[in-house]
Amino acid sequence: MIAIELIADVIPPVHTSDSIQKVYDRMLEFRVRHLPIVNEEQFLGLVAEDDLIGESDYQASIGSLALSLVNPYVLEDQHIYDVIRMFHERQLTVVPVLDAKQNYLGLISINAITEYFAQITSVSQPGGIIVLEINNKNNSLAHMAQIVESDNAQVLSSYVQTFPDSTRMEVTLKVNKQDISTIIATFLRYEYDVKATFNNTDHNDNGRDRYDSLMNYLNL
Repeated sequence: MIAIELIADVIPPVHTSDSIQKVYDRMLEFRVRHLPIVNEEQFLGLVAEDDLIGESDYQASIGSLALSLVNPYVLEDQHIYDVIRMFHERQLTVVPVLDAKQNYLGLISINAITEYFAQITSVSQPGGIIVLEINNKNNSLAHMAQIVESDNAQVLSSYVQTFPDSTRMEVTLKVNKQDISTIIATFLRYEYDVKATFNNTDHNDNGRDRYDSLMNYLNL
């Protein structure tokens, strides 16, 4: 997915002639802390809530403010990962999207990113979650998927978390099966370190009890 596919039209930009009060009210309305400043199609910058705080005259135009953010935007054909990096590095609530001529096309809100993650991680679909801790040399998603599929299940989504100065990593798998006990048993049989599991079969069940039951099953 690229940036232009996540543009939201519900949050309009502001203009240099808009008052500080109007900009602040719009931030409150849309629950954001940043808004793009646009002159017709020209992107001028991103005003932050912190730029407004401390101003004594709320009827003054935002064109008179010194902006604290420099070039906080992405181009329309940049990958969604670039957008996410921009959100993270600049701690933004919106990211402006420009075309190759630096014209303003729209913005991506933090809510759009949240919805995107919900889709790609299949959070709305029922199923179980398995967290594996492995050595980075043994990171074979194909083998993990094969283990899941051996129990007539499928991997809906997966992601990897690495750790600084370590060869260990966590792999989180979301599978389309709520009863994942057999899948976990197979992972343990292949000497995977199952760090955690989550499912909806029994909310009152204890994680340690499930693990002990699995170990008893394997020792039979």
